[in-house]
Amino acid sequence: MRVITANVNGIRAAIRRGAAAWITAAAPDVLCLQEVRAGDAELAKALVEAGLGHWHVAHTEGGAKGRAGVAVASREPYAAVRVGVDGAFGETGRWIEVDIATPTGAVTVASTYVHTGEAGTPRQVEKYLFLDAMTSRMQRAAASGELMLVTGDLNVAHREDDLKNWKGNLKKSGFLPEERAYFDRWFDELSWVDVHRALHGPGPGPYTWWSWRGKAFDNDAGWRIDYQLASGPLAALARSATVGRAESYAGRWSDHAPVVVDYDL
Repeated sequence: MRVITANVNGIRAAIRRGAAAWITAAAPDVLCLQEVRAGDAELAKALVEAGLGHWHVAHTEGGAKGRAGVAVASREPYAAVRVGVDGAFGETGRWIEVDIATPTGAVTVASTYVHTGEAGTPRQVEKYLFLDAMTSRMQRAAASGELMLVTGDLNVAHREDDLKNWKGNLKKSGFLPEERAYFDRWFDELSWVDVHRALHGPGPGPYTWWSWRGKAFDNDAGWRIDYQLASGPLAALARSATVGRAESYAGRWSDHAPVVVDYDL
């Protein structure tokens, strides 16, 4: 099962920039999207252009028009869909999960877009509340032995290898010790796995986000903030992981690059 997660930074803009051709060529079995920023009809049109018009789609829009929005599109039908993370944030367009039947058993796939915080402000408090809810959900999955995958833009770089200018960001949201501690708990206490890092090995990088401004992309001054996190039983079935970094600035269809992982199910 090939799973691709991508923050499209607006699905309509991504399609205009060439995302449909890239997705078609990448041949996913499950496609997780963040920052969709569109309604159901507009998302459906974009998937048609990518050759996925016949797929099964679960989508939740953000509470504010033109903001957030996450989706999971799968080749196979899903047995259940749940909006909101562990009973919270159901109206924000930041978490959706589906159960997909596979020969190995049901796999729960979540697409999430974690808040962009700002240290010392209510935005950061909201980000921590969301990370708390994620922790609760992931803890339940670990305790029950679920095959579960959490994908998306988590807006946190876990280690120094995960962003180019880590020294300059030690006191900024996205690389705060308190944020990174959530990842430590997920991996060390709950036995979740950062699949891309586990398969790729040490960094620096490969990064998944670069500012549109300046020479960040050309100089590879990026952040690795897009993840596929797997529960222990599912992580054991991961076989390969890559980042779909564009060959040039002109070839980018989002400020993020997709993360591609193959699982042997």
